[in-house]
Amino acid sequence: MKELQPLNENVLLEITDEFTETKTAGGIIIPDTAKEKPQMAKVNAIGNIENPGVSVGDTVIYKKYAGTEVDFGGRKFLFVPYADLLAKIVETEEI
Repeated sequence: MKELQPLNENVLLEITDEFTETKTAGGIIIPDTAKEKPQMAKVNAIGNIENPGVSVGDTVIYKKYAGTEVDFGGRKFLFVPYADLLAKIVETEEI
């Protein structure tokens, strides 16, 4: 079995349709050609990073034009420098 492993200080993100909107609030369907590139993805693998603030399975937000997109095994991935990650989505309890 082959898998992608990021090198140096890179993070491998998996891009899924779960983070892309296909309809507006008014019900207008947005075609694929008009969609913006998503800025949220799940961490799939982490390169050689000392004390990373994210782990595999985390959902992160990254810079708009960051990374290099790769199709591998029928799935879309994005190699992003660790410094281009902006935030990690975390669950919190309501007060």
